[in-house]
Amino acid sequence: MTETVTKHERNLSAIIHASTFSKFFLPFGNFILPLVLWTANKKEYSFVDHNGKQALNFQISLLLYSIGLGIISIPFIIGLIPNIMDFNLFGLSDLSNYNNLNLHFDLDSFSFSKWMIPLGITGLAHGALFVINVVYTIIATMKTNEGETFTYPITIQFIK
Repeated sequence: MTETVTKHERNLSAIIHASTFSKFFLPFGNFILPLVLWTANKKEYSFVDHNGKQALNFQISLLLYSIGLGIISIPFIIGLIPNIMDFNLFGLSDLSNYNNLNLHFDLDSFSFSKWMIPLGITGLAHGALFVINVVYTIIATMKTNEGETFTYPITIQFIK
């Protein structure tokens, strides 16, 4: 496909993929900039049309996966809040007696560890999504700049 794709199309497609990194500088930049570039050029160039759809579908899919992980972790965070808010745990129940303030950490009654495993798993999953986003966006940018078509993994095809 390298022969049929012009240098302008390859560069534009690579810029669309690389523009998803704008989320680190602009809120929702990973959607706005690729969408603007894609809609402005999708009718003229089929290669740009394909890559714009791929980039946007990947970003939307990652957003949905991240929201799903956040929803999964909410019950664990809610279950952790009563243990953190138990002021007697830290010896703060006697705050009215300022002279005899005794900070005592009773770790036996603090069931923090049973909540850390699910939160740690969802945190690692969020980290994995971040790494997948960075790695595959770089790969997509390089492949499209070479004129090859690239399809992201774990992508739901919202825009066809």
